[in-house]
Amino acid sequence: MLQRSDSLAPQRVRYQGLKDASTLRRDVRYGQMDHVHVRAGSVISVTTVDGGCDVWLTSRPRDARDFGVTAFDGPIGTGDALPATGFDTRALRAMAQSRDTTLDQARGLRIFGPDAPAGETHIGKITQDADLICILPAQGGFIETGAGGRVVLTIQPPAGNGHDLTLPDPLGHVVDEWRVSRGTARAYTLKKGQFVQIIDVEGQQCSDFMAMRADALDQGVERYIDSTVSRTMARGAYPTPGLHDKFFDQDMVPLLALRQDTVGRHDTFALACTARGYEERGFPGHINCSDNISGAFAPYGIGTRRAWPAINFFFNSWIDWQNHHIAADEAWSRPGDHVTMQALTDLVCVSTACPDDVDPINGWNPTDVHVRIYDETSRIQHAVAWRANPEDAAQMTARSAFHPRISKLTSSFQVARQLWMPTQYDATGAIAEYWACKTAATLQDMSGLRKFDIIGPDAEELLQICLTRNAAKLSQHRGFYALICDARGSVLDDGTLFRLEDTAFRWCCGSDNSGLHLREQAAAHGLNVRVLSYGDKIQNLALQGPKSRDILRKIVFTQPSRPALDNLKWFGFTIARLHDRDGPMFMLCRTGFTGELGYEIFCDSADAVTIWDALMEAGAPDGLVPMGSHALEMLRIEAGLMISGAEFGPEADAFESGLGFAVDLKKPHFIGRTALERNTTAPRRTLVGLHMVGNEVPVHGDGIFVGREQVGTVTSACHSPALGHAICMARVAVENAATGTNLEVGKLDGHMKRLGATLVDLPFLDPKREKARA
Repeated sequence: MLQRSDSLAPQRVRYQGLKDASTLRRDVRYGQMDHVHVRAGSVISVTTVDGGCDVWLTSRPRDARDFGVTAFDGPIGTGDALPATGFDTRALRAMAQSRDTTLDQARGLRIFGPDAPAGETHIGKITQDADLICILPAQGGFIETGAGGRVVLTIQPPAGNGHDLTLPDPLGHVVDEWRVSRGTARAYTLKKGQFVQIIDVEGQQCSDFMAMRADALDQGVERYIDSTVSRTMARGAYPTPGLHDKFFDQDMVPLLALRQDTVGRHDTFALACTARGYEERGFPGHINCSDNISGAFAPYGIGTRRAWPAINFFFNSWIDWQNHHIAADEAWSRPGDHVTMQALTDLVCVSTACPDDVDPINGWNPTDVHVRIYDETSRIQHAVAWRANPEDAAQMTARSAFHPRISKLTSSFQVARQLWMPTQYDATGAIAEYWACKTAATLQDMSGLRKFDIIGPDAEELLQICLTRNAAKLSQHRGFYALICDARGSVLDDGTLFRLEDTAFRWCCGSDNSGLHLREQAAAHGLNVRVLSYGDKIQNLALQGPKSRDILRKIVFTQPSRPALDNLKWFGFTIARLHDRDGPMFMLCRTGFTGELGYEIFCDSADAVTIWDALMEAGAPDGLVPMGSHALEMLRIEAGLMISGAEFGPEADAFESGLGFAVDLKKPHFIGRTALERNTTAPRRTLVGLHMVGNEVPVHGDGIFVGREQVGTVTSACHSPALGHAICMARVAVENAATGTNLEVGKLDGHMKRLGATLVDLPFLDPKREKARA
């Protein structure tokens, strides 16, 4: 029954034709470099996404010591000396050291400059096996004048080598590796501390995995990954769109720890496919993973089973909440996607390449799986994949530039876009951090914010089209909060716009969709403007609390041509330096997300640790403590500040999201204005606050009731330490939105349990925002 793709008609068009993918794609961002091994005969193309930045290519041929341009086809000559600054050169220097050479004589090809438009492409051919290196150095002064950029590097391998490119670069020292052919399984051993990496070679291919504890097998007892124990210990639902952090056996002994996952969607925990499952559907004798697992395990004395439980890597399943059935569709995995786990004890494992060709789970076309084993000395960073947009190459979650300091203070992190961000700190905890922000000062890593520079003669015109407020009224060194809406008036993104110069603006926001939307509108209207992204080159901190200005006075230096710290009003900014005129430069803004007096600092990632240290040292006498996201959530809800996915999104317009204050209907035109103006005459819902009776905190999506009828939905909720009870932001029908109205939040089925609440105005505290304006 196992068939090749040429004998199977495709059931439908798959996204980007994953099974046919034969090119490698990499995104390289401003101030970064990336490298990849390429084979002779490969065709490379480099395309500017934003335009407006330098782009360099260099190579290190496998048979040469030095970096240069000899691996490129064409009359390139000797090339130019590589830039020595503007990007993290550590990886490049490590590569040079491994070849017992230096970068002093390294040459490269500058294929694009600051004048290159978006969409420009350079195409070349590789003449010999080499490490190809792409560099986007940052220019000096970009904090002050604006900059940014991104390119897409694609590599088309020579004929016959397509599969080689889909394998990711090794994560550490490879002990062994092999290919599991489609429709087969292979058993193997893992020593404690070793890592196993399961790689989907061509994309959309399920791979079942099982592990047995070796010491138990030596005693004649089978102890293996147990679904009930694992999900109970991890407090995870079944099936989960992802993986547990650890997997346990029946004795609650941890067997494996997840280290990396580039997909984020797997089945944990169902059965591997069985002969019976195929027979009952009319496919007797079909190859199945359970029989394959039994056969692979047999040499280790493991008993045969008709049905094996398994972690079903890359299997896309979910629960239909209407009928509670398990549903499945084609996998989310793409060529080269992988999962990496570390053995916490000696194990006997098995991996399959699922043979299912009668369901969508393998894209209707079973393919191979690749397995790599790394030794215990490999330093494999804990990470998951993140894509700002579906067409982007995957980025593994990284650490912010402040991580060297933060990691010494806490081990509590969660993913915020592409970065690991602290949730709270060991010495304080969320409640103490909350009170520190209200009585002293806190310092928070906010580097997950997106930063875009909009530069060019038509920059203001583009912003007038896309933003809900009037950019023409914005002076240099000033900013305002604004929205980007679609034609229906729904909020696509919110953020703060700063005017750097007459034709240069900086948009600090929550989503990469802002950049896409701005570029699309610039192209649609034929505007001469660039929308430049920074990636992680600009990092930022939030210094918040009543002592924040006093702390900054100790370390901030500003030139006479720039606004002084004490003259900054709410939403004003200046370009400052640390301590004196020669210190690191940063952008200092009178903004924040806590409702307290506060500032935000935007700096070069290379200066991040220096600025963190200076702030912590200066703030120590004033009680400054670092703060995590848990405390921020309480502060922002008390302050009535809205976030995407909670208060605003595609299901509500700007006014229904409580963001009408950021909409200027006096402005003649902007995207969404017509819909918003229409909706103001007959609004149906509005955002309000709820004072809960007691301390039980509702969750996002809980219904709000009057008697049997649901009249609203909870958007955000927390326990307020200042008020001493739970509070909510909620969207309710205008007919039930009078201040003082008694409502109920429904739990369980919405009727079996009710939590009393009283409707109040937002924000919950400091209604005139006097503290932030102080």
